[in-house]
Amino acid sequence: MQRRLSAGVRAGAGLAGAVLVFATACSGGEEGDGVTVGDTAEAGAPQVVVTPGDGEGKAKPEDGVQVKVTGGTIQQVTVTRKGKPVEGALTGDKTGWKSRTLLPGSAYQVSAVAVSPKGKTTTVQASFRTLKAANQLRVVDVVPNAGEKVGVGMPIQVTFNQPVKDREAVEAALEVKSTKPATGAWRWLSDTQVVFRTEKYWQANQKVSLKAKIGGVKSGARTYGVADFNRSFRIGDEHIITASTKTHKLVVKKNGVKVKSWGISAGRGGRVVNGVDTYLTTSGVHLTMGKENPAIMTSEWMGVKPDEPGGYKEVIPFAVRISDSGEYIHSMASTVWAQGHQNVSHGCLNSSPAAAQWFYKFSYRGDPVIIKGTSRKLQWNNGWSYYQMSFASWVKGGALDRPVTTG
Repeated sequence: MQRRLSAGVRAGAGLAGAVLVFATACSGGEEGDGVTVGDTAEAGAPQVVVTPGDGEGKAKPEDGVQVKVTGGTIQQVTVTRKGKPVEGALTGDKTGWKSRTLLPGSAYQVSAVAVSPKGKTTTVQASFRTLKAANQLRVVDVVPNAGEKVGVGMPIQVTFNQPVKDREAVEAALEVKSTKPATGAWRWLSDTQVVFRTEKYWQANQKVSLKAKIGGVKSGARTYGVADFNRSFRIGDEHIITASTKTHKLVVKKNGVKVKSWGISAGRGGRVVNGVDTYLTTSGVHLTMGKENPAIMTSEWMGVKPDEPGGYKEVIPFAVRISDSGEYIHSMASTVWAQGHQNVSHGCLNSSPAAAQWFYKFSYRGDPVIIKGTSRKLQWNNGWSYYQMSFASWVKGGALDRPVTTG
């Protein structure tokens, strides 16, 4: 039995995993288990292969759409889902095209046009569906917030709804761009959280965007990302805060210029647990993490109830957190006498009410706070203290083990 094929016809339903189309004259090909169309090609017309094949109902999302051409070059490829185009890239020689990953459980349409050196064209169209995801991977939280103005040390923290088994595939789908280029890297803190930090600080006053292109990315057995996630925020002025527990002084610089300084009272020391003096302020590069007005501070962090000997419970105004171990820059009217002269706190940087209120309004999340003078070293995973780790070591915590540029 013969069947006639003409240029632009959809074909290949019997060809596993691909649509194979030739521009044809009036001669037909043999029809058997599949469709043989090789003998019907018009001399000099390009041949086009599209994968997945027309009518495919369980295409793998991670494979995307591929178009390959022989005897010519690709003139146009359009892949759509619900009428919206899908991103893709053309090879340098224009004989191949590949889309990004596809969303699971979705219908797609493909249209591809190829042209030969002599101007003969071949058009192919195909429709298919991707398989459904048995388990869905989603981004459930990103820090910083959308549109937030943050400090030059701000990390990007991405949290997923379930453990990521194929970290390389997911990490490769995360893209960070900034108006002013920087070098940075991702590091996995757990199976559900990955963090991006720059090698040095961000440059001030610019826009940063995150694109988590995880839709269609296979992150585990029968587990796929089901939606992309985008987040944009701004880097504000450069705020660099330095403090010394020996001189009892804190200095604030904005864009390299000193704007304010005041006396502080840091941790007094004297409570050693497992070899660590928990009353000492930690020395190192902290980042401001959030603001509380007021903050409720109790002695329960050290296992002592407020009503027990040595216990306390205080309502503290204008508190800016700088670590997970309970350290803040905050107002403390009762220790003004010691500020600038003596360390009497449990580890926080006590400040006068006026200075603390000013800093509370001034600071962004992600401002570096560099504290020196104590024997207690800040650990890199105490809060957002990621700059305590060398960048070379930070990079090794990424699944891809490589720095990336945000340009």
